[in-house]
Amino acid sequence: MTETVADFIWTRLQAWGVRRVFGYPGDGIGGLIGALARTEGAIDFVQVRHEEMAGLMATATAKFTGEVGVCIATSGPGAIHLLNGLYDAMGDHQPVVALVGQQARSALASHYQQDIDLQALFQNVASAFIATAFTPEQVPHLIDRAYRIAKAERKVTCVILPNDLQMEAMKQPPMAHGMTHSGTGIELSPMVPGEADLRHAADILNSGKKVAMLVGAGALDAGDAVLAVAEKLGAGVAKALLGKAVLSDEVPFCTGSIGLLGTKASWKLMQECDTLLMVGSGFPYTEFLPKPGQARGVQIDISAGMLGLRYPMEANLLGHSRATLEALLPLLDHKQDRSWQDEIREATADAWAETREAAMVDADPINPQRVVHELSERLPDRSVVVADSGTTSVWYARNLRFREDMMGSVSGMLATMGCAVPYAIAAKFAHPDRPVIALVGDGAMQMNGMSELITIAKYWQRWADPRLIVMALNNRDLAYVSWEERVQAGDPKWETSQSLPDVPYAEFAKLIGLGGRRVERPEDVGPAWEEALASKKPFVLDMITDPNVGPIPPHITFEQARNFMGAIVEGDPEPRGTIMQTARELTASFWPRK
Repeated sequence: MTETVADFIWTRLQAWGVRRVFGYPGDGIGGLIGALARTEGAIDFVQVRHEEMAGLMATATAKFTGEVGVCIATSGPGAIHLLNGLYDAMGDHQPVVALVGQQARSALASHYQQDIDLQALFQNVASAFIATAFTPEQVPHLIDRAYRIAKAERKVTCVILPNDLQMEAMKQPPMAHGMTHSGTGIELSPMVPGEADLRHAADILNSGKKVAMLVGAGALDAGDAVLAVAEKLGAGVAKALLGKAVLSDEVPFCTGSIGLLGTKASWKLMQECDTLLMVGSGFPYTEFLPKPGQARGVQIDISAGMLGLRYPMEANLLGHSRATLEALLPLLDHKQDRSWQDEIREATADAWAETREAAMVDADPINPQRVVHELSERLPDRSVVVADSGTTSVWYARNLRFREDMMGSVSGMLATMGCAVPYAIAAKFAHPDRPVIALVGDGAMQMNGMSELITIAKYWQRWADPRLIVMALNNRDLAYVSWEERVQAGDPKWETSQSLPDVPYAEFAKLIGLGGRRVERPEDVGPAWEEALASKKPFVLDMITDPNVGPIPPHITFEQARNFMGAIVEGDPEPRGTIMQTARELTASFWPRK
């Protein structure tokens, strides 16, 4: 059979190392789907329920493998559906290549069915590289550039492929004027700042008496170097949400998460430090960082555009986190005075004790913090845990203790709802021998999580370890938005907007061949996790939880406390007992007892 353009594309992507693609078929990619079948499994096609899920799975593949994620969508509506997943990749600096179908070249700009200006549609999300193929001779360099740029720059790239071109006979570009010849491969050597820049940074860090470190996703492969630097400087280490897996939470001076989802220990670390070392993080909430002028700053990042963006740093080091920290380490003095780090150890121990205590407070019927606390006590080694946007991300950040060799992620900068189940599926394909757990709110489950349970049912028997647990936090409320309305605007919960139907998620799981259990009593939470973790097939836990256990930040402003109390006065419809308990916690945080 004559090699088509579509055949060539998959052969070329194989040469780049691609072994899996996520997508949904359609006539706009008919040639690509037919050619993918002819690879006879060399590239695995994972059929999702919706193209947005393909984009999210490609993003998660990049997060959990460090390689380029690849997704595919048909023209028109399929391409539009893909966008949200690609914006998730863009926000979290993940390398993803999107292959998108288009109508026949002769029909473009003729108001033909599904004829959309895809160049314009994808221009923002794939600004690093986007191109439409018009001749077979173009295709080699388009695929090569899309993959190479995505990998090297950790960006989203897109190649648009008209459906008639996909089925044309492949032609290599001739040796002629106007032609270009490309090849595969790229060597990415670690980037390290120069000696003078490293010494300048070391001088700043050596002069500090109270050093704080903030690490993010860019430091995920540098945990041992982060630990070595922190031990030498006598520093405490806080973790941005995407950097949760950088350090084990068993490290006594690791304060855990920072920000709205963070701990009081992280708040203390930032408010009292005199020196800040930020590594691989674009943490956006600057009110949780030291006040400008309070601390001298050093930042390490692979992207020049992220340097000095969140805090006025004295030394901005452009480089890879691990290589730069390793180069910096010999220049750092070993601090003899450990009183600052001892303070942070004590604050961290207190924060974990407070978190445990908060998780065991009675609620109606189950405290959602207890759900994650009980999981934390039972997490298997090498677990991968993902969380959806909403209150689940708060409990993931604050209540879940990661150990070494665990992995996890959320939708960071985009904070899109509906990311956890597709993330979990991608994690399972990337690491079929690891247990994977998704913490999902009922809003996200109803948005797309339930449909992607069908994808789990379709593929789970291919995984060496069948444990994929989806925990639905069933509180019948869009709880995080309800909290935001009360605290930010002072408005009571509006049930028309916020209330959700009570859906039997576990029963749905059983209908499609998965395991499931509904949990309605706090004493059953631990045993339910044990049942799910022992299951021989994927399992859905339907946890009936109290929507009024608020995700209280580590630091409450007077305005937030006032707004919350105003929402109660205005007639919030929820039970007064839980609401008043939250109000007491807010008041105690703002006016702490002596």
